[in-house]
Amino acid sequence: MKKLIIPIVIGLTVVACKEEPKKETTALTYPETKKVDTVDTYFGTEVKDPYRWLEDDMSEETADWVQRENKTTYGYLENIPYRDALKERLSTLWNYEKVGPPFKEGDYTYFYKNDGLQNQYVVYRYKTEEGPSNAEVFLDPNTFTDDGTISLDNLSFSEDGKTSAYSISEGGSDWRKVLVMNVEDREIVEDTLVDIKFSGLSWKGNEGFYYSSYDKPKGSELSAKTDQHKLYYHKLGTSQKEDELIFGGTEAEKHRYVGGSVSEDNRYLTISASTSTSGNKLFLKDLTKPDSKLVTILDNTDSDTYLLDNDGSKLYLVTNLNAPNKKIVTVDASNPTPENWKDFIPETENVLSPSRGGGYFFTKYMVDAVSKVSQYDYDGNKIRDIELPGVGSAGGFGAKKDEKELYYSFTNYVTPGSIYKFDIEEGTSELYRKPEIDFNPESYESKQIFYTSKDGTKIPMIITHKKGLELNGKNPTILYGYGGFNISLTPSFSITNAVWMEQGGIYAVPNLRGGGEYGKEWHKAGTKMKKQNVFDDFIAAAEYLIENNYTSKDYLAIRGGSNGGLLVGATMTQRPDLMKVALPSVGVLDMLRYHTFTAGAGWAYDYGTAEDSKEMFEYLKGYSPLHNVKDGVEYPATMITTGDHDDRVVPAHSFKFAAELQEHQSGSNPVLIRIETDAGHGAGTPVSKTIDQYADIFGFTLYNMGYEVLPEKVNEKIKK
Repeated sequence: MKKLIIPIVIGLTVVACKEEPKKETTALTYPETKKVDTVDTYFGTEVKDPYRWLEDDMSEETADWVQRENKTTYGYLENIPYRDALKERLSTLWNYEKVGPPFKEGDYTYFYKNDGLQNQYVVYRYKTEEGPSNAEVFLDPNTFTDDGTISLDNLSFSEDGKTSAYSISEGGSDWRKVLVMNVEDREIVEDTLVDIKFSGLSWKGNEGFYYSSYDKPKGSELSAKTDQHKLYYHKLGTSQKEDELIFGGTEAEKHRYVGGSVSEDNRYLTISASTSTSGNKLFLKDLTKPDSKLVTILDNTDSDTYLLDNDGSKLYLVTNLNAPNKKIVTVDASNPTPENWKDFIPETENVLSPSRGGGYFFTKYMVDAVSKVSQYDYDGNKIRDIELPGVGSAGGFGAKKDEKELYYSFTNYVTPGSIYKFDIEEGTSELYRKPEIDFNPESYESKQIFYTSKDGTKIPMIITHKKGLELNGKNPTILYGYGGFNISLTPSFSITNAVWMEQGGIYAVPNLRGGGEYGKEWHKAGTKMKKQNVFDDFIAAAEYLIENNYTSKDYLAIRGGSNGGLLVGATMTQRPDLMKVALPSVGVLDMLRYHTFTAGAGWAYDYGTAEDSKEMFEYLKGYSPLHNVKDGVEYPATMITTGDHDDRVVPAHSFKFAAELQEHQSGSNPVLIRIETDAGHGAGTPVSKTIDQYADIFGFTLYNMGYEVLPEKVNEKIKK
């Protein structure tokens, strides 16, 4: 069968008319799902796994089940009266020109642009000396396939800008192909490189580039375990089978994630090696000496450390070693181990995310999930604090050393992403491009509050909605969370959020423990035996919204994707009384077996595994969504979303959870699973599929909140 998934979508729903009659509900008849007698034993405890057969993504039986479930789901969705109207409104609002910041490579300046509803962004270019009025199409991923399901991933250029290498993903898979192209005539100049996964493309001058991959698994490309990552060097003019293995080929060098990066001056190759999603070893190779040996900077995975830049042999490293919020240190390449490090920009109380450009460093800090940026020279002198356009998220602040200007983006929940040009020496910003969109941010407000979690911890949450919204407990609300893997949820604009809010909906995002908003300690507070903190934080966010009359149980939906799908699954099984709708997307839902699929074992830093200890097994089983579905419980209306090419969080998680919920659901709330075709974990999903998906999610959510019609005609312009 094909492999299945749904993009992680930050969903917003639409609000009802004031006197909206509640719809009548009828019980669904679900497809029959067979059960098997599979039993696993963990530390003397037997655990049944009756839907184990759904893990076989290559079987015709699984494919048949998928087809029957989708038939049930789409049969339900087709009866929602305003599904088409939502799709139309989403399409209308989505249809505006989106342009990325320009960047220079060789004689050309490049930028990404989407005219509006194109499935994939197009890469344009112009001769730098001629200006953007002469821009032409350089690379159009929309031509790769008719339905837009082949997407562009990395695009990287040789030092002189005359050759490019770019990777593509088919159907959203993490497996990539790499093509090498002559920039001038746009001709493919080599055979396609294949079977590449979790890889950058880092050029060594004009000679070739480094990339990473695993040996292709036997059996299922979707679910087979991959755990020995290898770094290769591809020299132009040679075949892939001749590529040099640089690191990862021996048992001593076995790591789950390996990456290589070349410094801007082509002097050094740094190699990062990790066994999990947090922590890395770091090695250095002098590329100016043909037979130079690897030099160890760090021989353990106790920190996250990488090379930011170098000035000759002076290395500038970013690290959280003994600095949970990160700092920048300097050291000489001849003796680069930690005992020789010197603080360059010390740790502060806020989390650091630095960049470089034009001969300066830019320190971006998160202050309660909001961006603050400062500029420093290479001697560590602070030049200035940079005035940003408002309160929100700034991105970019990167450029080559010889550039005089750089570009950065700015956005928040009510401000569409705009691009600013920054004069590096003068420290001044000017608006470069602002999108023309049918949305008036002045009509909306976004505020940050702090609420108290179960154990007394203060948690920030940003709540966004229309100005003047009556807090009467009847506002449809999406509570969106993630809470893991050191990932930070910072304010950003979403077209779908606009559709939600224009109808009076509330969109709330708490910054849960497990994330990276307050550094390493905040992250660790939501891992392994502390994972329940994350769910408690999310539950407390829902309770805050209800207690403060933003919404009520009947008008609350919870949503999250991937690790956020786990968050939704755990929350709805622990507190099914708290929400009306649950929307777990591409979720990690079988916590006893997640580590047996693809690179899942790499998530053990956050989760631990059922094989670690009896205590860890019992803890995981205690919150694993799949293992906590009970008879006689009325679970919220649930629509699980996944995709058939998700080889990150394999769709078996969602399949098995859906089967359990359908078997045990009490009451009339529907339990559906929507399985997208030719889609993966989210990245690269065509715009057309994304719009369809959102229309279904919003329609399902509103319909199960009791609304037979939309509160306003969604094809009308947003009221200013």
